[in-house]
Amino acid sequence: MLGLRPCVLFVEAAFTCTYLYITCPPIAGSIAAFTVDLLVYPLDTIKTRIQSRDYQDVYASQKPNSAIKGTLGVQPPKPALFRGLYQGIGSVIFATLPAAGVFFYTYESSKSFLSTTLHTAIPIAFTHSLASAGAELASCLVLTPAEVIKQNAQMLRHKSTSKSTSLEAFNMLRHTEGGVWRRLFSGYTALAARNLPFTALQFPLFEGVRGRIWEGRDRKRVNRAEGNDRRSLVETGLVTGFSAAVAGSLAAFVTTPTDVVKTRMMLAAGEKQPESSGEAVERGRQYKNKGASGFQVAREIFRERGIRGLFRGGALRTTWAAFGSGLYLGSYEVAKVWLKKE
Repeated sequence: MLGLRPCVLFVEAAFTCTYLYITCPPIAGSIAAFTVDLLVYPLDTIKTRIQSRDYQDVYASQKPNSAIKGTLGVQPPKPALFRGLYQGIGSVIFATLPAAGVFFYTYESSKSFLSTTLHTAIPIAFTHSLASAGAELASCLVLTPAEVIKQNAQMLRHKSTSKSTSLEAFNMLRHTEGGVWRRLFSGYTALAARNLPFTALQFPLFEGVRGRIWEGRDRKRVNRAEGNDRRSLVETGLVTGFSAAVAGSLAAFVTTPTDVVKTRMMLAAGEKQPESSGEAVERGRQYKNKGASGFQVAREIFRERGIRGLFRGGALRTTWAAFGSGLYLGSYEVAKVWLKKE
């Protein structure tokens, strides 16, 4: 029995290393996603309503003389804009946890593989972009149905007859033509078109900013005869969070037009066929966008509102992306380090 002990310890150690390698990124990513979704979800709801076609008619004040309109060029919001800010949160929590796990496992694995096999062939920034793009495509498959349900739930204005606004939005999608599954995945290309450039910009910027900060801090440690293993969880969270906030805010502002298009396409998936000619005239353009390509939707938005329409909600998106990215990647990195230590 004593002779078997080294073998048992070796197997246990190998299993533990494999377990941590496989499970740490998904678990840490899920913890980070859950934390951020709860905190920034109200801002996402407000952004969705601002970007919707209904904003001017439903959520914007119709006061002819407004100080806000005179200063910013937009109508101030009605109180309805700030009601039901957590509508649709159930679908997001249900899908974001596995989606985040899929993303971070794919990202960490791809980054490690590409860095090992192509470290001398391509720049490190391109490696990060390629790894994040593959991870995004994988996670969007999990996230798209929840995003469609969430954004339609965020736009519900009547008192819900169900305990869950997510279920009500899902039932609404069931009664639209084309079938529920087609509607649930109708925004995949739009979501991928928004998230791919976002992550392709965010992660190289994030890795670059974080690398520069750690280089400076590690250089100071060497001068003080300290080791790199002295990084605390708090320091890790602050450095990662700041780097992610800078990268996330820049990437969010640049990709705002694709976010507006994605919102319009997903909201159109929940639109019912007009039942009368009067309703068809009133909602004709909205219904016409159902099934339209992202380019057609973008052209329609530009025709209606100009370049300002494509950047509607950009300031809010930039703000919550900085806040959310800092929390998301900061808590992810802290959770990953803590899980490995445990």
